Amino acid sequence: MTETGGPSGPEGTETPKPQAGKPAQSQAGEPAQSQAGEPAQSQAGEPAQSQAGEPAQSQAGEPAQSQARADTPPPTQAEASPPSPAPEQQWQSPSGGTPPPPLPSYQPPQQQYPNWKVGLGRPGVIPLRPLNLTDILDGAVTTMRRYWRMVFGAAAVTAVLTAAIDLIGLLLVDTTEDLERLRDLGPAATDQELLNQTLDMLGGTLAASFVSLVATMVGTTLLTGFLTVLMGKAALGKPIVFKDAVKEAAGRLLPLLGLTVLYTLAIMVAAIFCLVPAIIPFTFWALASPALLLERGTVREAFRRSAKLVSGMFWRIFGILLLAAVISAFLAMIITMPFSFGAFMAVFTDPEQVYIPSTGDLILQSVGTVIAQTIVGPFSALVTVILYIDQRMRREGMDIELARAAGIATPPPPQAW
Repeated sequence: MTETGGPSGPEGTETPKPQAGKPAQSQAGEPAQSQAGEPAQSQAGEPAQSQAGEPAQSQAGEPAQSQARADTPPPTQAEASPPSPAPEQQWQSPSGGTPPPPLPSYQPPQQQYPNWKVGLGRPGVIPLRPLNLTDILDGAVTTMRRYWRMVFGAAAVTAVLTAAIDLIGLLLVDTTEDLERLRDLGPAATDQELLNQTLDMLGGTLAASFVSLVATMVGTTLLTGFLTVLMGKAALGKPIVFKDAVKEAAGRLLPLLGLTVLYTLAIMVAAIFCLVPAIIPFTFWALASPALLLERGTVREAFRRSAKLVSGMFWRIFGILLLAAVISAFLAMIITMPFSFGAFMAVFTDPEQVYIPSTGDLILQSVGTVIAQTIVGPFSALVTVILYIDQRMRREGMDIELARAAGIATPPPPQAW
């Protein structure tokens, strides 16, 4: 019992005193209880202490509600979510400013490498990179198509000059009488008579062949000199003037003629003694003519440059030159066949009859030779010049020099670590 006569509270607690003789009650007339057995404050603001001694506070003037009330609404989602951390618990920079932005990830610079199909570009008729067989043959054909007036014009001039010298040689060294004597001998001729007549005819044939060889070398020298200068400009895509190309090539015709004579004699001497060694001078010195014209050196230096460029790729260059020669010979045979129809039919009519060409037949054959050399002659010369450029691009980086001469930006050299 308390001093006021009311019931005593729990053991160890004190009963709050009512204000002005009024008991502490809730609005419903029930005594106010706190959660987990904690007594609520009275209206006078004096706290009622729990067993632990901690006061349970309520709002001023509002009675405390019991935990067991059935009409208490459930907590909302906002109330049920965990509270956000206090501002002082979040990370702050030592100076009190905003945190720095994250560092960007490292990305190496992207380098633009040239396309291997075009290399450093294709300003002219060939791409500026090491060439394959298709590129070499296509470059020769493209040059013939793009500059057809100058190519076929120069080829026609040299072919007419060659055919004229050849025809003059055939008329001067007349083998018609020797052929008629060989035909008149008949089956009753002795072996000695046949041998003597054959040797006489062979001597005249060799003399006519020598004249034809000289004419061929002169024509080849002129055509090679002009086409080499033309190809040097066509690889860069520069405009070509016929007069300027002829003037540039004319200054090197005499050294080029001497080089052509030496080159031809070396092949002939090697072929007489053995066929296999003939391919050695034919291949090693095949690039001497372009080297002489484009590098402006001496004949001896041109032979050395050719051997240096060919070394290590002997069979590749020999195969390409042989393929170009076979293609040229095949096309020339197809073109000249209609102009040699008389000799062709004589073989099938009477194989034992000796064919003696007339002057008209010789002129007709010369016309066919001119047409064939005009169409086919530039092909082999252009293939040789493109091979020279290809070897220099492979060994000496000439593609970079050509790209700079053509105004193409070249990539910087790689830097050492």
